[in-house]
Amino acid sequence: MFCMGLAYERLGAGPPLVLLHGIGHRRQAWDAVLDRLAPYRELIVADLPGHGESPPLETAGRSVAHALVAETIGLLDELGLERAHFAGSSLGGRLALEAAVAGRAASVTALSPAGFWKSARELTYARVVSRAMQVTGRLARQFGPALARTTAGRALIYAEIVSKPSNVTPAQALGDLRAFLAATQTTNAILAAATPFTGTVPAGIPVTIAWGTNDRLLSPRQALVAKARIPRAQLIPLPGCGHVPMTDNPRLVADVLLRGSQVTRQISGQSAAGLTLAAVSLTPAWRCRQKAGAFDSQDNAVWPNLLNDDPGRAHRHQHVSRRSQREGNVAGRLYRAWATLRGMQRMMRRRRVGGAVCPHRGR
Repeated sequence: MFCMGLAYERLGAGPPLVLLHGIGHRRQAWDAVLDRLAPYRELIVADLPGHGESPPLETAGRSVAHALVAETIGLLDELGLERAHFAGSSLGGRLALEAAVAGRAASVTALSPAGFWKSARELTYARVVSRAMQVTGRLARQFGPALARTTAGRALIYAEIVSKPSNVTPAQALGDLRAFLAATQTTNAILAAATPFTGTVPAGIPVTIAWGTNDRLLSPRQALVAKARIPRAQLIPLPGCGHVPMTDNPRLVADVLLRGSQVTRQISGQSAAGLTLAAVSLTPAWRCRQKAGAFDSQDNAVWPNLLNDDPGRAHRHQHVSRRSQREGNVAGRLYRAWATLRGMQRMMRRRRVGGAVCPHRGR
């Protein structure tokens, strides 16, 4: 079997837990939660193929999906592990589920996993946002250090994937921007070949699906699709968190990962095994009114029952309109960011020519 070997770090003590980042990211995405996990788990934090310090993605006659799964499982073979606990964000969550399908996962905790869109429109939306972030990122590259130093700049760098950019350090933001741009080719190849998750997770492998309620890239309603395809999965909302929740709420994310990998510990008077999470609106923009209460694995009523709806034409039109409005808001923010960066470029060119007449002036 062709295997390229992934870049990874190994730290901590306890049963092995493999951490897989999302598309366009790098293994440092997990830095905010490592100190909370390391006392209880031996952590294997890997860069996916074509990301971070790992070699480029080589399909070698395989499909993109098969190549990604093979490299993920190949990491276990390289480490001499038959099985390990898996946790992943976005694409990493999808790969964690595929490891379970292959029988190599002891448990899976997936944070906003890819592959559960309800329609081709939702997949297209994710592709468009990714492309727009690439364009903005290329324009922002020369201003990267300056942008990373401010919360507003970090909000531009992370666009639609982080809910609380103020929690990200400047060094992390700058490194993530460079890693995202370096992974452009791999990101586009993965998105172009994206397919829905259709595998069957063997009985006996615990699966936890956690979703940020402020996820603006993959709709939190996709958690219900995941529940329909993996009926035994436990759904957990991550209040106030975005698509990449590790920096938005490190304590909550670490607790969910420990709970999902069957570790019990005491945090702030609550055990991870008996963690109570408040049920909140999936996202304020949708105005989905929820009753406050405990989220329980046996009672998923806090999530809107959207899977079996057969809405009338008016309701469908309203849903599409709201979706279009959200997409317009995203496009508008990215366009304004692009316009701002173009203005900064012109200003920098004028400064470089000093008192001379700038050849670009007036264009």
